Amino acid sequence: MAVQEAGQSGADTGAGAHGGGCTCGDCPHGAREGHRRAVAAFLLKRDEFAAGHGVPAAVAHSASASRQWVSEELTQAAEAVAVRGRAEGEAWLTRLWRWTAVVVWAGVLLLLLGQALTAIGAGWTSARTAGLLAAVVVAGALTAASWFHRARGGALAPVIGEDNRLSTSRAVAACWVLLVAFAVLVLVGRLAAASGHRERDALIDGLELARGAGVVTVLAVVCGIAVLVRRVVGLRVQGQRLQKVRAHRPGAADLLTDDAGRGSFADIQYVVISGVALAFAAVRLARRPDQLPDLPWGLAVVVLVSAGTYLAGKYAEGGRPVILSVVRAREAGDLDAPIRTGDDIEIRGAGFVPAGAQGADRLSRMVVRVGAVNVHVPLVPVTGGFDNPTDALLKVPVPAEVEPGRVDVQVITAAGVETNRYTIDVTD
Repeated sequence: MAVQEAGQSGADTGAGAHGGGCTCGDCPHGAREGHRRAVAAFLLKRDEFAAGHGVPAAVAHSASASRQWVSEELTQAAEAVAVRGRAEGEAWLTRLWRWTAVVVWAGVLLLLLGQALTAIGAGWTSARTAGLLAAVVVAGALTAASWFHRARGGALAPVIGEDNRLSTSRAVAACWVLLVAFAVLVLVGRLAAASGHRERDALIDGLELARGAGVVTVLAVVCGIAVLVRRVVGLRVQGQRLQKVRAHRPGAADLLTDDAGRGSFADIQYVVISGVALAFAAVRLARRPDQLPDLPWGLAVVVLVSAGTYLAGKYAEGGRPVILSVVRAREAGDLDAPIRTGDDIEIRGAGFVPAGAQGADRLSRMVVRVGAVNVHVPLVPVTGGFDNPTDALLKVPVPAEVEPGRVDVQVITAAGVETNRYTIDVTD
């Protein structure tokens, strides 16, 4: 309801037919505005419930009933936010291809400007012409790829992972591929313009492995790691040793952070060291455009060590969620007693909330299997967040449908991963 009212108010302020539900990429009152308003409405509702306001009198007398009602209301509001988020992400990706094309051609213009400034006094050379033509060819190819993949982020489509985040390994490998392709095109342009046999032979010698062994080795390793990381992550997800939650849209911060948005050392050092090596290789190509960039073996080994550290970090991250203990939840003033149907239980463990699943729409998907009964984990709001569920503690009621006796408890996270089974005793 709040989302609809927000959309109507956007239309009344001059957006015309483009209200909060519009998904066209260029409309300022489109999907992004609709998502922003839906998030604001959800946060307002959550904080109102956290302060004890907005609960109907019919359920306010019962703590369990009011908690369940609040959880259902927040779940429905979170689903509305998730729908808006997916629409905003799709519209953003569709709009992104134009920006990637603009950035690519802006790079060509900067190259032309740099060549023009450095040519003052030294004169224009065939190497500058070859470099400019190579940049135009690469930019044209990237622009064509952007158009064909305009619904998936344009030129960034190959470096967007299956979880809808920018892949660090693919982005680094793509940068090295572009550099090597540009260097080869420069040599092709110079070879086509060469008139003498000695000059042509010298350019062909520039493609010898002895000249570019370092950069070729780095290219092979980073491309291999990009493929291997995809395989490793896929196998760990299928084996339930790694939890992956799809993002609404990719962002530049994905290159330096984990799925939860925290800075990742393995990713940061890989990007920084690879960026420094790429800058060095680009300068070497500019200084000696008659051969592949001769990356020194010392710098090449540093890049390889960085790549190995990144790969080791991918193997080490994640882990399966685990239940360590289950106890009866005790409120202040309650007497100690065994677990009975209708009682709340606290499930203590680790890994219940996967990285990137801190949103209410993800938290509401968590389920606790008590015996043969699936219990959805209630959302308990507090100012600025949720008190339940958390990554290490869940609180759920034991449903009346559970038969007394020994019962298995199991948590299913938002990523669909199941924990170990923990047995408890339920009495009459």
